[in-house]
Amino acid sequence: MPDFKPRRHLMLDSHRHLVRQTARFASIFPIAALLGVLSGCQGIVSSPTLSQVRIIDASPDAPGLDIYESTNALAYNLGFGTITSYVPINPGTYTFSTKSAGTTQTLSSAKATLVSNGQYTVLVGDSSASLQELILKDQSQAAPSGQISLRFINQATRVSALDVYLIPAGQKLTAVTPLVTNLSFSTNTGYLNIPTGTYTIVMVPTGTIPTSTTVATYTGSQVTYTSGSARTVILIDQQLVTTPGLQVITADDYDSPTATS
Repeated sequence: MPDFKPRRHLMLDSHRHLVRQTARFASIFPIAALLGVLSGCQGIVSSPTLSQVRIIDASPDAPGLDIYESTNALAYNLGFGTITSYVPINPGTYTFSTKSAGTTQTLSSAKATLVSNGQYTVLVGDSSASLQELILKDQSQAAPSGQISLRFINQATRVSALDVYLIPAGQKLTAVTPLVTNLSFSTNTGYLNIPTGTYTIVMVPTGTIPTSTTVATYTGSQVTYTSGSARTVILIDQQLVTTPGLQVITADDYDSPTATS
């Protein structure tokens, strides 16, 4: 176990959705209607001629959100911390807009070109006063043999820049060098290839030299990643606390059908 003293209210399961508010997908295409009510992040089997898109709501104080492609509804009443499933969409150039749930009030929008067999995330983040959308290209193929791919995106508006440690099972924080340094708000690391294994994600303020008494800003659960898998780890604000806090949600971008841990 790492030799640090994590704050108890920050000990959160990085694979648990933080808000279990219902997110309902609209049936733009017949196949999408089969998805029903899902707040997971699993990929779906689709024609190689189609793209896939999912939505992540990372804004800590925005109201419920409806997401549109032009006049077509993609999702209704998304809540903070929600990661939707992928849904298929024809390749092309689209404008995605975010509206306050049940209204025509557009809060943000972004334009992107989606290619055949591509996977994309519409990430809605920042505070409600300056809401923004990012269109991210997700990894849709296996990481190199014997490795995993992790991408870190900082959407936490209330904490300073962080150093990210990936601590192998049985090792200590003081024995590991940071995987990412100075991860500040809106930073996207891109996918980093790492040996397959069981790890704990720990984050400390940038520049911290870990000691046996270091207090971590965030400590995740120990997770075993399967060979070839790809994940997006998103830092978001912690709600309902008197001081700023940090929590993490993890989206499943890719899992090899023949993967073993």
